[in-house]
Amino acid sequence: MSKKTIELTEAEWPVIKAVWENEPCTAPLVQEKLFKATGWTYSTVRTLMDRMVGKGALKARKEGKATIYNSLITRKQAQRSELFYALKHAFNGAMTPMVQCLLESTDVDANELAKIEALIRDRKQRRQIKSRGRNI
Repeated sequence: MSKKTIELTEAEWPVIKAVWENEPCTAPLVQEKLFKATGWTYSTVRTLMDRMVGKGALKARKEGKATIYNSLITRKQAQRSELFYALKHAFNGAMTPMVQCLLESTDVDANELAKIEALIRDRKQRRQIKSRGRNI
């Protein structure tokens, strides 16, 4: 699947999470799963889900009288889109201040820092290999 860039609204996030956890699913099932946290009616959930079909986040198919929904985007694609939205709008596309903000805003334990350092080392190695390939 391609790396779709679909920006989800604040209201669409709980819906897509419910779909991921229950797919294939129906709007009544999603409404039931979300009701305690949101108080949303069936018509609210159905409207949100139909809008998400329109923007390419969900697909819908009819089975008798029921409409069955599946996600068209993965959790990783949605997270990536959200992250790049924040990077673009809150940090003017500058990654260093965003990472600095995250590191300073949360208590990052040694294990988490080690994982981040390993990701950076891996990325550096891949860039070096890629640049060596261009120089051949």
